[in-house]
Amino acid sequence: MSALNTAFADLKTTPRMPTLFVGHGNPMNAIEDNAYSRSWNKLGQSLPTPSAILCVSAHWMTRGTTLVNVKAKPETIHDFGGFPQKLFEQQYPAPGAPDFALATLDLLRDRHAESSEEWGLDHGAWSVLIKMFPKADIAVYQLSLDLTKSPQEHFEIAKDLKALREKGVLIIGSGNVVHNLMALAPGAKPYDWAEGFDSFVAEAVERRDFTAIANANGLGQLTRAAHPTPEHFLPLLYTLGVADKDEKITSFNATFDMASISMRSFLFS
Repeated sequence: MSALNTAFADLKTTPRMPTLFVGHGNPMNAIEDNAYSRSWNKLGQSLPTPSAILCVSAHWMTRGTTLVNVKAKPETIHDFGGFPQKLFEQQYPAPGAPDFALATLDLLRDRHAESSEEWGLDHGAWSVLIKMFPKADIAVYQLSLDLTKSPQEHFEIAKDLKALREKGVLIIGSGNVVHNLMALAPGAKPYDWAEGFDSFVAEAVERRDFTAIANANGLGQLTRAAHPTPEHFLPLLYTLGVADKDEKITSFNATFDMASISMRSFLFS
């Protein structure tokens, strides 16, 4: 217990790291050469080298508790089906980050977060990182999404993690600004509701009104159409929660895939 209570203080202080929200979309982006994968690669080359990466992915969902992965060697999880064998053969053998994971638990001690070794790196994490940091030489760990918590509660949890940016941690939220798999329409124009929610988020970020996004459920049917389930929306709240309102904001990949997936992404630096 004493080691946990000093885990954050024991980390070396660094210049503040940027923070990212990445629209990860189709897992095939991990093996395809396209505008999304190229932008991730270019971004990785421009970022300062992190001491560790904390990824809050849409694909690690829990109920009743927030978990932090403390594994020293997280496995690559192929959490999808119906894709080519080449995608299942991909590995991202980055080391884990037990020290940083314990520091994260230290920061979340009032949130009743727990350590876990049950997870590895799901495709919300590795499909982006395999392009962004292809050498897989930076320690990576994940934090789960407790689906029993409200968006506002996730936003507040994120605020507790902000100090990790001063310890060399690159915090990445990985989801999608709009994500409705039931409405996929390859080759079609984005739906009006999809463009409406995407514009709402983009405009709120531009005016630094992050609380409005955390309260997006108040939009009613527009939010329900954009996110029939919340898991791809919640990672955005972690990026916004650790961001400062005076930071430079860069929006990229501001396009739609298959009419109902927004790939819009944000860099705060």
